[in-house]
Amino acid sequence: MAPQRNTGAGAEAELPEYAGHYRLESCLGSGGMGVVHLARSTSGLKLAVKVVHAEFAKDPEFRGRFRQEVAAARRVSGAFTAPVVDADPEAARPWMATLFIPGPTLSDHVKQNGPMAPAQLRRLMAGLAEALRDIHRVGVVHRDLKPSNVLLAEDGPKVIDFGISRPKDSELRTETGKLIGTPPFMAPEQFRRPREVGPAADIFALGSVLVHAATGRGPFDSDSPYVVAYQVVHDEPDLTGVPEGLAPLVLGCLAKEPEDRPTPDELMRELRSVAASYDTQAFIPSQRGDDTQSGTSGDRSNGTPGDTPDDVPGDTTSDTPSGAPPPESRAGKPGRRPRSLLGRMALVAGAFSLVVGGAWTVVRLLDDGGPTPDGPRTTLAAFRTWEAKPASGDSAVPQCSYGADKLLCGGSGLVFALDPFDGSVVWRHRDAPAVRSGPPVLSGGLVQPLPARIQRLEALDPGSGRTRWHRHTPAYTAMRQAGGMLLLTGADGTVTGVNSASGKTEWSHRIPGQSMPYFTSFAGDPLAYAVSTSDDGSGTRVTAVDAETGDVRWDARMKGNLTPFGSENGSVFLLSEDPVYGRSQAVVRYTPASRSTRTVALPLPLDGAHATVHGSAVYLLAAGGALEAVDMDRHRQLWHVETSVSRGSAPVADGGHVYFTSADGRLLAFDAGDGRLLGQTRPRLGTHADRVPAALPEPVIVDGHVYAGAPDGTVFGVDGRDPSLW
Repeated sequence: MAPQRNTGAGAEAELPEYAGHYRLESCLGSGGMGVVHLARSTSGLKLAVKVVHAEFAKDPEFRGRFRQEVAAARRVSGAFTAPVVDADPEAARPWMATLFIPGPTLSDHVKQNGPMAPAQLRRLMAGLAEALRDIHRVGVVHRDLKPSNVLLAEDGPKVIDFGISRPKDSELRTETGKLIGTPPFMAPEQFRRPREVGPAADIFALGSVLVHAATGRGPFDSDSPYVVAYQVVHDEPDLTGVPEGLAPLVLGCLAKEPEDRPTPDELMRELRSVAASYDTQAFIPSQRGDDTQSGTSGDRSNGTPGDTPDDVPGDTTSDTPSGAPPPESRAGKPGRRPRSLLGRMALVAGAFSLVVGGAWTVVRLLDDGGPTPDGPRTTLAAFRTWEAKPASGDSAVPQCSYGADKLLCGGSGLVFALDPFDGSVVWRHRDAPAVRSGPPVLSGGLVQPLPARIQRLEALDPGSGRTRWHRHTPAYTAMRQAGGMLLLTGADGTVTGVNSASGKTEWSHRIPGQSMPYFTSFAGDPLAYAVSTSDDGSGTRVTAVDAETGDVRWDARMKGNLTPFGSENGSVFLLSEDPVYGRSQAVVRYTPASRSTRTVALPLPLDGAHATVHGSAVYLLAAGGALEAVDMDRHRQLWHVETSVSRGSAPVADGGHVYFTSADGRLLAFDAGDGRLLGQTRPRLGTHADRVPAALPEPVIVDGHVYAGAPDGTVFGVDGRDPSLW
């Protein structure tokens, strides 16, 4: 790939192709401090990577500010911001990678479409209030909330760019005499006493942002920043053009004194009284056997029920939050409120704990019975819900697969095997790379850990966890398991096939038509698929490679920006995505034997969708929680439900159920026939409940049992026959 040119301030001659191990693909924007690139991880995840200009990388003060930006962004990483995936503030060119969130900035939206309608404004204000609540909750003050730092994503506004934010406990202070911020959106105290700026300054900025969204200008307007500064401190705001229903709230946000401004929670309460169509509580059906009615939902709403801000043409009024089922269809008694997060967690307060297999493993038997009785381990009747935490301390979300009659998992620098019947630890293997491209897999009869940073490959004995072979691979940038082989992609595009059983190289060559192949593979399929897209996103080339020999089995050129997600009965299934925003628009089935293509358009585009296929049915889960099923044979959508789960895992299906996990550690089950929610487990948030994992591993289905990893570091197993018992 040709190096990217930097056209922003302080431009260097050329920008690198990689930031860490993330490949930079195109420039999303450039500012005074750095350039933001669209990038992809080794597994193909879209990222936004901010790379600092070389001239600022030499400035110790700026490096300190960038370290603080990274720390602040990590602290607030969640549903209302762009979650931080990785960063290296100490690199020669400091960089930070966050999830790519498609959608325009509020500034661009107003420029292109003019002022927002009242309904859009209410949802924008609600979403920003929720975002500030979460930002302030972890002790961070943004200090530069403005239209260009608000992304209008499909599931609500996202606050970005924490470059001048400051945690309350930060030792980095603003320099004397240096004004930091954007004058039209700064609070009076930022001009008068910048060292004492607190959360209320962000509320003032929210008021200014709402005026801009409603009118196309700010409440204090002048070509001179000095005049604007005087107006902010001394003059009353100009709210001409702000809807009557919102003007009092906006005026309260723009109070001169911080103590006179509302808090985010107060704003959300007032907004509920302004519009009956807004509800901050995301609906979560009650747990089975939960008879209490107190508390609030454990999920955080994104504050944007219904359509996205860009799509809502006018006001709507409803007694039911958009996306939730009508009252009579909700689980439990009509009108009953979901139990609080603490209440649901209290259900396991009396669970029996048993130390098994060493001091680091805790297995909880969560049903009413005692220890698992002796008897045939294959009978579903004998299976009991279990939970295990094989690693101590601050754990990552475990990623698991199934092989050799074991759950093979990785996380927190460990590879470990669990007994799928009771969760007991069979073995642990210390593993240096803590970051992985996926769960360990069984290939060639051995366990392959699949590290993301490929420096040393090793294969483990599935019975003991001992190393069977290892080899150093410093020259490779990507790896994928397919069939009984490991496919390593070199920096020059050469692909090397390594025998999983022996560790020996079987073949090494370039793949015709693929300059830098990053492979996708699927369980039970001996082929690996390399995909390349045209520069304008109008066409995709898919090359199917026999993993055993490296031979090309077929090569197809198809219309659209396509990404494969599954194979079934000799066909490959792909998502067709908008090349600009990355929203999934259709499902494509390609059958190489007949060279036929079938495309089923989605009724509405889905942002950040994951998909899985079972038979002829495709199930898709969008980042905003929309779950839908498409029948490829009948060429139509089967059903669509709103789950209220923001950024869940990829779904999996077994014919009767569709499963996925949420960022708070719940496993949810839906009826594959009609989309009804059948059950869900309790949350498993862990010690960092304020953070949202960048990616969640999909559940594992084995013989009617379902297994999942959670953010608190646990792996748990449940009986999939009746999810209502969870």
